[in-house]
Amino acid sequence: MIKVIENSKNKLPIIGITMGDPAGIGPEITLRSLIDQRIGEVCIPRVIGDLAHLKRTASDLNIPADLVSDISEIENSRQIFVYDMNNVAKDLAYGDWSAASGKASAEYIETAVELWRNGSINAISTAPISKAAISKAGYDFPGHTEFLAALTESPKIAMSFFAEKLRVVLLSTHISLINAAARVKTEALVDLIRFSNNELSKILGRDIRIAVAGLNPHASEGGMFGSEEHDEIAPAVTKCRDEFGINVNGPYSPDTIFLRGFKGEFDAVIACYHDQATIAVKSLSFGSSVNVTLGLPLIRTSVDHGTAFDIAGKGIAESSSMSAAVILAAELSAVNTTNS
Repeated sequence: MIKVIENSKNKLPIIGITMGDPAGIGPEITLRSLIDQRIGEVCIPRVIGDLAHLKRTASDLNIPADLVSDISEIENSRQIFVYDMNNVAKDLAYGDWSAASGKASAEYIETAVELWRNGSINAISTAPISKAAISKAGYDFPGHTEFLAALTESPKIAMSFFAEKLRVVLLSTHISLINAAARVKTEALVDLIRFSNNELSKILGRDIRIAVAGLNPHASEGGMFGSEEHDEIAPAVTKCRDEFGINVNGPYSPDTIFLRGFKGEFDAVIACYHDQATIAVKSLSFGSSVNVTLGLPLIRTSVDHGTAFDIAGKGIAESSSMSAAVILAAELSAVNTTNS
């Protein structure tokens, strides 16, 4: 049974932060983000990880983090409470991913969901895990998104990225490009547009404007470079606008619509496939963009990068996306608390 942590009197949201794969850069970027003074201004952070490993990382990389595992020991806002899972071997080497490191990172996610269920935390921010490591540990999920969906029994989810004013929702994620193109169908797009409108309006606390990217160059230029825009995408946009009253337009040329979203012309852009979205997001806002899972009963944010085993333990990992993920989780928690 996980002990419930009482809410603070200052009403800041409590954000549970999973430290990710202990062999990757997750522990480092978690610690570096938590000494960012902006974090303490918007939330109360609670780390879910291995205290000894975090202390070793702080010592090895000279990160001035004051870590405690007893809530009663906290005397000031600079101290960081760690829900200590005590599940990392002392001899675990940075960069040496394994079934053990995968199991540990999976246990942090499971614990975070349990803490959310019993009211100990308001939202979750996750440091990166290794798909290969959790698979080796016996977890049959391709990543965080599907794992969290299973843990929360969420029937429908979608991957999205927030990059300042640009918010992108993906029609497909980790599949081949040829298979991604085959999924660009009217029915699938109608479903995603309706889902995105509902979820993002709820998260942001207001009505939103949606744009849909085309699949082909210049959105096929009137049929010169493909038929998907005319046959599949435009009918989906029309149906969502006319039958469901959604403020949606498109298809737009994919080489410009993401910049238009970034400038605030739209609140969200529907992308036809993974890299169409992520190339735009990471080019415009790498290091400050945040992965947000839509469809979960809780706010979950994450970094826009992976475990980076090759640089783990070297003290050179960039923590800005982790900071951005925690801050966004706090902001979205505040919006949803206000509107609940």
